[in-house]
Amino acid sequence: MTLEGYACASGAGTIINAIATWKGAAFGIDLKTFAKVELSECETEVSGFIEEMPEGDARLIERSVEMTLERFGLELGGTVSTRSEIPLASGLKSSSAAANASVLATLRAIGETLQPLEVVRLGVKAAKEVGITITGAFDDACASFFGGIVITDNRAMELLRREEFDSKVLIFAPATRAFSADTDVKRSRLIAPYMEIAYELALEGNYEQAMTLNGFLYCGALGFSTEPLLRALECGVKGVSLSGTGPSYVALVQSEQAKELRSIWESCGIEGRIIETSINNRDAISL
Repeated sequence: MTLEGYACASGAGTIINAIATWKGAAFGIDLKTFAKVELSECETEVSGFIEEMPEGDARLIERSVEMTLERFGLELGGTVSTRSEIPLASGLKSSSAAANASVLATLRAIGETLQPLEVVRLGVKAAKEVGITITGAFDDACASFFGGIVITDNRAMELLRREEFDSKVLIFAPATRAFSADTDVKRSRLIAPYMEIAYELALEGNYEQAMTLNGFLYCGALGFSTEPLLRALECGVKGVSLSGTGPSYVALVQSEQAKELRSIWESCGIEGRIIETSINNRDAISL
């Protein structure tokens, strides 16, 4: 007998990148990753497939399924596959969404449930084990799973705050890819004292100021252009940042700002795509 489970989780954008201080903040975006899990007692291993990258590294989704089965002492094998609306390796938390969706789909397949934070932590642990993250990306995983804006302590894997926030989101996703595991951690740690200031702004609810400061600091540390940030500020946008370790930029925009900023980003000389979406305030779900 084959056990099947389906689930989806959203991507996310950065307010505070946690690499410098292990303290992070992020917001869910209305772009999703879908996971399908098929399990059988006749199988002994889990194999994964990423629809957008058929030759890509599927260890994260495989390990997410394996750890969920281990949590319940089940010896099953099978397949896990994902398809995503989120540009991969672009700083938009596609990995966190894939891990969350894979864990949820596995739970659905085996007819079990876990507390939401335990679901998130399983995916974070899987990401650490396969080496695709520096801090564990607990902030990104929480934003992906719970939606809204989250503030976290990534070292302790604690969710400090979650609140709903309504805003349109404009994303500039350059054609190049950047993998979090390849990030220059030493240079990121140099900006830690200034990232503490940004984190305090986030704790005070000044999310747009916090993410803009985060953007300029991490663009400087990681070598990304600040031009998309400055052009957004010229449009009157208050919150704009490099998302994750790049290369994507995210901006919280009003309806009238979105059209103007889209046009400006399209003409800035960097090849890529513009995505208009909104903050997602809903939980990840089993399907």
